[in-house]
Amino acid sequence: MDKKEDFSSKNTFKKKPFQGKKKEKPEFDQKVIDIARVTRVVKGGKRFSFRTVVVIGDRKGKVGVGVSKGPDMKSSTEKSYADAKKNMIKLNFTGNTIPYRVDQKLGSSQIILKPAAKGNGVVAGGAVRTVISLAGISDISGKMLGAKSKLNNARATIEALKQFSVKKTREEIIKNERKDKPKDEKREGVDQTKDFKSETEKVKSVTEKKAVKDDTKKDNTTKIKKKLI
Repeated sequence: MDKKEDFSSKNTFKKKPFQGKKKEKPEFDQKVIDIARVTRVVKGGKRFSFRTVVVIGDRKGKVGVGVSKGPDMKSSTEKSYADAKKNMIKLNFTGNTIPYRVDQKLGSSQIILKPAAKGNGVVAGGAVRTVISLAGISDISGKMLGAKSKLNNARATIEALKQFSVKKTREEIIKNERKDKPKDEKREGVDQTKDFKSETEKVKSVTEKKAVKDDTKKDNTTKIKKKLI
């Protein structure tokens, strides 16, 4: 009799470790500053939606603020993230702090930003602190003197930091516009030229007809005058 093989002792089937999808790091860090429940009165009743204010940045000089509404939290945050990505600025200075003091007023909010020594840290609160930290400035002191609106204060800090931002040249702006344009725009341009030509031809034909009518009228008047004479 052949000996029975003991399959339990042999490791014939080895389980592979679970390899899930690796989470890709987002391009920018984001932080939700404010969430507000907005109501709109309609004929049938009230419609509720959410408004979120999001600040995004890469902590290397790029920062932006976005606002948007949506029926739920997820959609409103995604929209505001896209809006902040559109309205980003890039800072252009070396070191851990700003080069000089800035006083900025936007609406009812007023912001003061002062340079600080190395190791001082970010001495600011609220929306100003989040914008500065996501911009990558490690040593600075800020103060909010006006209204307590988080959106206005965040926008005011962005306006203050715009003084140190990189100004785009005309060539860069043209390149960005060309990238944003769709590929089918050329065809649309051709169709537009055809329409324009057809319109001009129509106008010419109408003017020619009017000129012929005027000539016929003149001839008729001259004939009537001769008969009367």
